[in-house]
Amino acid sequence: MTDLYPPADDREDVRRTAAAHTAASRDVEAFLRRLPEAPGAADVAEYAALVAREELLRMERQAAADTAGLTLPSLDQP
Repeated sequence: MTDLYPPADDREDVRRTAAAHTAASRDVEAFLRRLPEAPGAADVAEYAALVAREELLRMERQAAADTAGLTLPSLDQP
């Protein structure tokens, strides 16, 4: 019997994690668009959570890209 849903290849993992990272970035943008002029403690906490999620997903995207052979040299190195 054949699998109806074959396992995702490395490229699909990169696409999936890139889409998740894009969504997280959009969530940060949406938050910043509705941010009041004088942010309160709850706003700062929400922003911190959104940025942490975005960074985690960025790291997952990069790990998936590395696995798919898309390793980039460090931008810090000349």
